[in-house]
Amino acid sequence: MNIAILGATGKFGRPFTAKMLAKPDYHLTLLSKSAGNSYEDGYRITARNIDATNMKDLKKVLENQDVVFCAVSGTDQPVIARNLVEINPKRVIYMTVVGIYNELAEDNGAEYNVSNEPEQIPNRNAVALIENSDLDYTILRCGYLIFGKEDDYVITKKGETPKGYVSTSKSVEKIASEIIENPELYSRESISITRDMS
Repeated sequence: MNIAILGATGKFGRPFTAKMLAKPDYHLTLLSKSAGNSYEDGYRITARNIDATNMKDLKKVLENQDVVFCAVSGTDQPVIARNLVEINPKRVIYMTVVGIYNELAEDNGAEYNVSNEPEQIPNRNAVALIENSDLDYTILRCGYLIFGKEDDYVITKKGETPKGYVSTSKSVEKIASEIIENPELYSRESISITRDMS
């Protein structure tokens, strides 16, 4: 299976790449502005320095990918999301944060809702582009990433109130891995993966 990881050198991208390399049948295309400096090409790795806002370059590296996992952050997210919609990969897993729908409870993280936190606006706009497209996507909404156990999480779907605003990195890795192994899982859904802080 061919898997592209956008944001492969980030806080989440690095450990997730290591987890994916433990799967012998996966070939990884690792992408970020510095991925080519951080990883060496090999029989299971293709690493490229790329600006994902550049449609032409992104389209070229995403050819023949079975899954595209996007773990980018920042104000360029809507541009990157629009590029993904245009390229239309077979399967997209888009990692973002809880609060983009104002779904966090008043006494459990509401300060991170988009109506209270302007930095959430690019996250919300990027997800809206993906949800309104024909992509086969899953939106993974996470809280603040911390170390912890992979089974320390509760999944909620869009329209439900997340249990918290903190997530263990390993729990997000676990769910993303399950989706990659079972592409129909959470297809065209937005889910949150958070610790129960209620």
